[in-house]
Amino acid sequence: MLAAGAVVASASAAGAWAYQSGQAAVMPLGVPSVPPGPERCELRYSKARGSTVDFYTAVPAGHGDGAGLPVCLVLHGGSKRPADFAGLGLGRFLTDAVNRGAAPFVLAGATGDRLAWQPGGRDDPQRMVHEELPVWCAARGFDTSRLAAWGWSMGGYGSLLLAEAFPRFVRAVAAFSPAVVPGDEVFRDVEQLTGTSIGLWCGRADPLISNVRALRRALPAAPDAGTFGPGKHNFAYWSTVIPAAFAFVAAQLSVG
Repeated sequence: MLAAGAVVASASAAGAWAYQSGQAAVMPLGVPSVPPGPERCELRYSKARGSTVDFYTAVPAGHGDGAGLPVCLVLHGGSKRPADFAGLGLGRFLTDAVNRGAAPFVLAGATGDRLAWQPGGRDDPQRMVHEELPVWCAARGFDTSRLAAWGWSMGGYGSLLLAEAFPRFVRAVAAFSPAVVPGDEVFRDVEQLTGTSIGLWCGRADPLISNVRALRRALPAAPDAGTFGPGKHNFAYWSTVIPAAFAFVAAQLSVG
């Protein structure tokens, strides 16, 4: 599904696309009715994964090509890929956050498949995020000295794991319903999150709620943002908390 007020344009034979202002289209319920800025999704070869992946970026409307803006790395869940991000309205949520007063930043993500953002043999999506995504972003002119990570479900788990594996690589993690289990790697290395600002959101009707509550208790410091509100393990809930998460990410990325 295309973003509302957007058309899709073929950018190359390799399958890249870009969203531009144009005809209206139907958007999922809850997506802000504001125009997205430039959104791009193109194919890149990842040495860390040993395969070609989608590389998605979004810049808030009114901020040109995003040069000089900090980056929020997006780690998707099990059922979505970067090619789906525009259809979820991520670019519109980003513009809306900035319109509401958040400091501008860009979104950037790549395909991690279903490996929970961990190595699987020679396929290492976590290394892709740590080593390659910043290089690809820097080539676009983004400020990769200021990074945050945001993910939902499997991607929430992966965002926390990333911050533990590489302390201070990201300033903040916004995790939606992270697919954690007490005793797993995130719990075992939770002290590595010391000094990283954490936002933690989960719906009270989510099957993972007890695990996420346990994670909240295990964190080395109370989360700086997040709620456990009404909702399930789906985008109907996650879309309601994106505005709060983007405000949190913007605040963390705007310092220094």
